[in-house]
Formats: sequence, C-alpha cells, structure tokens
Amino acid sequence: MRTTVRLDPDVERLLRDHMTSHGISFKDALNHAVRRGLERRGFVQKTFPMGAAQKFCWDKALAFSETTEDEETARKLSLDN
Repeated sequence: MRTTVRLDPDVERLLRDHMTSHGISFKDALNHAVRRGLERRGFVQKTFPMGAAQKFCWDKALAFSETTEDEETARKLSLDN
C-alpha cells in the first residue's frame, strides 16, 4: 500500500537513526517501528523474590519511621540541655 505520512522531525530522526544502525530502507524502518508500537500489550512490571520472608511488617513502616525519628529528636534535645 502506498500512502503519504507526515512525521514530526524527532520521529523522522529516530527512523533515520534506525535505518543507519540496521542498514535497512526507510520503508522497512517505518514498518518495523509501527509493528513494534502496535504489538505492545502495555507495561508489565517484573518482580523478583527477595529471599527469606521478612519479619518486619512493611504496612507499619511509616509509623515505625516516625517513632524512631521522634525518639532521635528527643535524644538530641536532651543533649542540648
């Protein structure tokens, strides 16, 4: 199929860079880019196990942090007296 496409300058630059680095024609670079873009299924975050079970309750991390910060502030204030 033959058609006219108006590309933004940055998109043209990306296509031309792809052409040069892969030694392919403009048509092949454009088809490759369109296929890749249309075949994407969306972002999927990869996760990895962190080893043994953690004994710390991460749901309470903010409260724990606030408590230890308060204790450190109180300690520093007592040193000033």
